[in-house]
Amino acid sequence: MTSTLSTAIIAKRDDLIALTQDLIRIPTLNPPGQDYRLICEYLDTRLRKHGFETQLIRAFGTPGDSEKYPRWNIIARREGRRAGECVHFNSHTDVVEVGAGWTFDPFGAEISDGKIYGRGTCDMKGGLAASIIAAETFIEQHPNFSGAIEISGTADEESGGYGGVAYLAEHGHFNPDRVQHVIIPEPLQKDRICPGHRGGWWAEIETKGEIAHGSMPFLGDCAVRHMGAVLSEFENKLFPAMAARHTDMPVVPEGARSSTMNINSIHGGQKENDPDFDGLPAHCVPDSCRITIDRRFLLEEPLDQVRGEVRALLEGLRETRVDFDYELTELNSVLPSMTDRDAPVVQTVAHAIEDIMGKAPEYVASPGSYDQKHIDRIGKLKNCIAYGPGLLELAHKPDEYIGIDDMVDSACVMGAALETLLLPKD
Repeated sequence: MTSTLSTAIIAKRDDLIALTQDLIRIPTLNPPGQDYRLICEYLDTRLRKHGFETQLIRAFGTPGDSEKYPRWNIIARREGRRAGECVHFNSHTDVVEVGAGWTFDPFGAEISDGKIYGRGTCDMKGGLAASIIAAETFIEQHPNFSGAIEISGTADEESGGYGGVAYLAEHGHFNPDRVQHVIIPEPLQKDRICPGHRGGWWAEIETKGEIAHGSMPFLGDCAVRHMGAVLSEFENKLFPAMAARHTDMPVVPEGARSSTMNINSIHGGQKENDPDFDGLPAHCVPDSCRITIDRRFLLEEPLDQVRGEVRALLEGLRETRVDFDYELTELNSVLPSMTDRDAPVVQTVAHAIEDIMGKAPEYVASPGSYDQKHIDRIGKLKNCIAYGPGLLELAHKPDEYIGIDDMVDSACVMGAALETLLLPKD
């Protein structure tokens, strides 16, 4: 990296802080999909001032899209002075619910001890801000660069990305003829490169029963007890089998190098009463119980195997448990994704980390999926990684924060990558 570009990025520290704070103060909560248009308009104003041509794109008809909560995305493109490849920085603009336990204002973007606090600071508005500063400064220092730079702010990554990157990929915005290198500034730490992620399979299981008076449960059939049998099969058979499987993917943290499954929710019998209801429950045997499962699987596990082992346990109960009946509904699935270690964007960012930080990068894979899945499977673009500032374990937690120094260092790495990819080799 040229010392001039590095010095210029470091000099923009205050601008980087202010930009991050502005982004955090737009509460783009998902669900429901709040203020997507507002943050796109903010980015539009900012990037147009730096010579980018912008498009605001609504993902009509995607999950959650409505007139009240439209799914808006922005793509900004800055053409170089001559032909060349395109480097695309993609960041999602949505953030998850706030949750309890905060000691800072979740949307106050307060600074304390060199950190900016707020929902979405590390996941991933700090990374978005770093990529913007890196791109703007690179353009100022190298106005005659080749190729193009794109920056996108996309919707709904936290709920699958179907109103964001998936929609854009379906409409050709990640076509390899248009975009050659993609960096997603997810919070994997400033000295790490993430070439991919595990797969995911989400499903709902409903056990069936028969309603009856609670004083005579023998006249009905308790669906909650049937679900208890399902959970017992999971505990005794499925969870031990998953724990015994290990991947060669460099997944972090260590526990995610095995297959995992989370029981997201369980609902059985009567609906919960409103908080202001102070009456007593009716006396009924529940005729339905439902759980939602979140199964994360490894590159070495076929999706059909993941589906099949759950169904096999359920079918085993149908054969052995009196009156057991169930319904299994698949909600979504995502295949694992891994970019080759020798891919151009991997090698470029690796050299940039060594240049800026004086150390070789660590290669990690994400325990959860992110929007690389759509760029890979729909866009057919394999030259994609996650690289950005922030600690993954802070994502979705109370008092989420981003280190200011980490953002500056990551912006320098991104700038160095742009120099390698978009400047003449001589």
